[in-house]
Amino acid sequence: MKRGIFVLCALLLSVTLQAQNPISRTEIYKGKFEQLGTILPTPNTYRTASGAPGVEYWQQKADYKIKVELSEEKQTITGSETITYYNNSPDVLTYLWLQLDQNMRSKESNSPKVSASRMREEVAAKSLERQVDDIDYDGGFKIMAVKSADGTDLDYIVNQTMMRVDLPTALQPGQNVSFNVDWWYNVNDRMKLGGRSGYEYFPKDDSYLFTIAQWFPRMAVYDDKEGWQNKQFLGSGEFALAFGDYDVEITVPADHIVASTGELQNAEEVLTAGQLKKFNKAKESEDLVIIVTQKEAEKKEKSKADGVKTWKFHAENVRDFAFASSRKFIWDAKMVPLENGQKPLAMSFYPKEGNPLWEEESTKAVAATLITYSRMTVDYPYPVAISVHTASIGMEYPMICFNFGRPDEDGTYTDRTKWGMIGVIVHEVGHNFFPMIINSDERQWTWMDEGLDTYIQALTQREHYPDMPARRGTAKSIVNYMKGNPDYIRPIMTNSEQVTQLGNNAYAKPAAALDILRETVMGPELFDKAFKEYSERWAFKHPSPADFFRTMEDASAMDLDWFWRGWFYTTDYVDIDLTNVKWFKAAKDEASFEGRTQSAKIKNKNLDADGNNVDFSGGPEEFLIRDTDERYYGEFKNRVDDADIKNRYANKNFYEVTLTNKGGLVMPVIIEWTYKDGTKEIERIPAEIWRRNEVQVTKVFMKDKEVTNIVIDPNLETADVEVENNVFPKKPVDSKFDKFKANEGN
Repeated sequence: MKRGIFVLCALLLSVTLQAQNPISRTEIYKGKFEQLGTILPTPNTYRTASGAPGVEYWQQKADYKIKVELSEEKQTITGSETITYYNNSPDVLTYLWLQLDQNMRSKESNSPKVSASRMREEVAAKSLERQVDDIDYDGGFKIMAVKSADGTDLDYIVNQTMMRVDLPTALQPGQNVSFNVDWWYNVNDRMKLGGRSGYEYFPKDDSYLFTIAQWFPRMAVYDDKEGWQNKQFLGSGEFALAFGDYDVEITVPADHIVASTGELQNAEEVLTAGQLKKFNKAKESEDLVIIVTQKEAEKKEKSKADGVKTWKFHAENVRDFAFASSRKFIWDAKMVPLENGQKPLAMSFYPKEGNPLWEEESTKAVAATLITYSRMTVDYPYPVAISVHTASIGMEYPMICFNFGRPDEDGTYTDRTKWGMIGVIVHEVGHNFFPMIINSDERQWTWMDEGLDTYIQALTQREHYPDMPARRGTAKSIVNYMKGNPDYIRPIMTNSEQVTQLGNNAYAKPAAALDILRETVMGPELFDKAFKEYSERWAFKHPSPADFFRTMEDASAMDLDWFWRGWFYTTDYVDIDLTNVKWFKAAKDEASFEGRTQSAKIKNKNLDADGNNVDFSGGPEEFLIRDTDERYYGEFKNRVDDADIKNRYANKNFYEVTLTNKGGLVMPVIIEWTYKDGTKEIERIPAEIWRRNEVQVTKVFMKDKEVTNIVIDPNLETADVEVENNVFPKKPVDSKFDKFKANEGN
């Protein structure tokens, strides 16, 4: 009670002092703490205000039965599929939309037309060929037939990367329809054309390694947010897909090994007796089992087999399907015991060009990823998790991903190659969780899969690879981007195709934001519970940004609208300036206080051009603790002991700290106090300190000991872009900042 009255007096003093340098109300209030309810979609019975799926939440389902043949000689894919589409919506559908993503490579594609380019003084021949789109390649799906289940031709129209199929009879809620599509396409050479899938050719042994994805016409998503998600695929925004069950028969050259989404159904038909025995052993072994050795793979490279084999796979509740095929594959595997009792098989497929690095590290990284992600999100539900090696790629699909990281020809490799390879495997295997299970709309919001995945990737790497250099997922790692040229920066909440720096915008900044949210704003325990709640709520469903924002608040009892607004909806950055520090001590008596001259009050002070203190050289200013006037009591009859209060505060040190928000992004204030005796103290002030004045705040702190040094954000937790204005006295005295500045670009 007594302390409260004194603090009230100090607050009045602080407000009076701040009023001497007033800031306009429009500068003070910019809406940074305004609730997001004005931006987020209105809750309904499909998606609730808590961020959970509503009682009437629904989503469509699409099952596939596919037969596909890969021709190594022609580098073509030829397939036929039966799609069974389930209308679980409350809407009547008269047509369906399918994605034809390969069409971005067709001769009629808009993708090269809308890609800006410019001439340079020097350009590599390979780059010039791609820049002017002058490669002799006939890409895109060749649709041969679209028929109903009874064989009747269905009307369809292709619009760039989308195909509309008209239904002869409207599809009512609760009904399903089956139809067939036949197609083929030329597989792209990734070395020449790039791409998320395609083939890599190895001239020395005249062999191919195929990584095949976006290879069949796939159902677009129809949901309660967008209706049909039929936004065209231009190349950046990835995929929005419905869950379903798959039965896929893949016919390949007889000496190929196939890695695929799903569980192999006919191992005894496609594997040798020795391979089958080792495959079954791996399912029960926590030690690495080499199913196809390098010696076997090299032998097949020298003498190619005739004929074909058909590999059969079954997958349940997946949103996509991909596979890889090559005679060059070495194959290893190990079982990964998870806490829920699941024992998925972690596997790697790689050519000899990947060894010895891939045999040493790939499957180990797959296992590490499953362990940490399962703990942080949901238990991994699928029977296998596969890492496939091919050049210069990192791309993900359910249960399988394609990854770079190749040693030199003599088998040696640098730490950079090793850590890069491990990092991409963790990231791409991690995509099994975001978005393959927690199925966000990649075409619309890249950050919902890439950003969340990058954040858990960073946690995984810190847990399993403590010596691995941190590239993304920390506050420090995003500083250079945050203080960069604003003309090339977009808010995180920007559609994939409009982002100017995809890696920073969709991967690094969201990951850094989540790191700050966990470590500085919420605390690990509360963050982890809320994040897991989001993951469990939306596993095998289609979450939106609002569902994520709302769930994180609902499960933590924290109002985070200021955080989402600042980090996700603006390009503001963190720059908290320690503008002024005033040191006060209580005057001994009223007579000496009243007798001071103005010159005595400011003697020995070292001031900057704005009249703010630069250091403590002027010593403390005095203030007077008066006896409490009757007007402070109001109706209360009880009285405080003025003499006791004066005595208790007689030798205390009071520090009036003024902070200016130069970057615009409101954040918690972390203060490190260093005392005259050399001890230190960390004090944490929530972001709400800025709620009434988003530009400048002044706060009084009482300390028993004399302060010699003050640092804001001493451990670089908030991505503050200018650390030199974070210290008092105003010349940096803490070597950690010199070290930070020296390594800022790393």
